[in-house]
Amino acid sequence: MTELVHRADHRGITTLTLDSPANRNALSATLVGTLSDALTRCGKDHGVRAVVLTHTGNTFSAGADLRDPPHPDALVGLMRRIVELRTPVLARVTGHVRAGGLGLLGACDIAVASTTATFAFTEVHIGVAPAVISLPLLPRTDPRALARYCLTGERFEAPEAARIGLLTATGDDVDDILAPVLDGLRRASPQGLAETKQLLTARVLEAFDRDAADLTALSARLFSSPQAREGMTAFLERRDPTWAE
Repeated sequence: MTELVHRADHRGITTLTLDSPANRNALSATLVGTLSDALTRCGKDHGVRAVVLTHTGNTFSAGADLRDPPHPDALVGLMRRIVELRTPVLARVTGHVRAGGLGLLGACDIAVASTTATFAFTEVHIGVAPAVISLPLLPRTDPRALARYCLTGERFEAPEAARIGLLTATGDDVDDILAPVLDGLRRASPQGLAETKQLLTARVLEAFDRDAADLTALSARLFSSPQAREGMTAFLERRDPTWAE
């Protein structure tokens, strides 16, 4: 089986690259497990000052893999691992992000995307809701904008994603944006980074502690519903679902 996550290390920065372009880096059970394991190893490696999460192909992540979906508990665990990691996690996005992939962005401490990237919460189109990915997103993004994009499934561009707090910054060259950020992280002490990150993620972790069990149950219920089965079938068959007007 092709390796789904590649690791590269350079001067204290570990880059984890999602490499499943055949399904647009969809969050399969296998990919979620592999990425979780890679993050766990990073957390145990005292030489890692920060983690950069990036991708191959033109899509950062297309959301849940409908043919091999992860259990909601596994996706919650992955996002929590990003939030709890003592080293900062940065998202480097040069492609499109959909549905569950937006949960990864919300969990990251810093998220940078190229101006060609696009974003969409497409869950409502297949009969489900952005249940578990709301855990890191609700504390960090503009509530009015989040309501609009989650309810309509509209596509929006990188500048709008930055305006509503989904992204830290956007520009034509993401590496130019990241260069001073990574330099600053290399200059920071490991203790300073860990303690500062803990301060900044406290509200997000409160949401996980309070709501994760209920939202996991909601996600499981919705994905097993008749409307979700119709929505996912329609998506895979490239047709409109029965409720589309």
